[in-house]
Amino acid sequence: MGRSQYGPAVQERRAWNAGKKVGAKRALKPRQIWAIRFFLDRERRLRDRALFDLAIDSKLRGCDLVKIKIGDLVAGPEIRTRAIVVQQKTGRPVQFELTSEVRASLLAWLERRDGRINDHAFPSRVDQAHHMSTRQYARLVDEWVSAIGLRRQEYGTHSL
Repeated sequence: MGRSQYGPAVQERRAWNAGKKVGAKRALKPRQIWAIRFFLDRERRLRDRALFDLAIDSKLRGCDLVKIKIGDLVAGPEIRTRAIVVQQKTGRPVQFELTSEVRASLLAWLERRDGRINDHAFPSRVDQAHHMSTRQYARLVDEWVSAIGLRRQEYGTHSL
């Protein structure tokens, strides 16, 4: 049996997006990108700085970014100038350039990380054999945006 549109239970239920911003979120401006970099440097958060820089340079989706392996980023003892990643959503390879600043932050993080070629560049806190979750990455983006005084509801992982 169906529900009546005039039933009291239906009238009290609010829409899931009532009062929430829907649609595309704002992109970060260059000034805001530099503010986040300054914040991460000041707090000495090497992993977060490398993750942020890689996200900005690669323009990858969060699910692809957290799955990057060390072997995708390094060639011998140096960070590559270009990297190739196969996107999960489309199945197509994407090539992107790593600028000198990004290579420096990645090198600092990977030296501290001390992993092998087949390890994930950004491991999970729970299990080092797995990558960081996309949810954890989204929480980090919220934290970075809030740290420089922006509203986290207006920015997300696609803002990078």
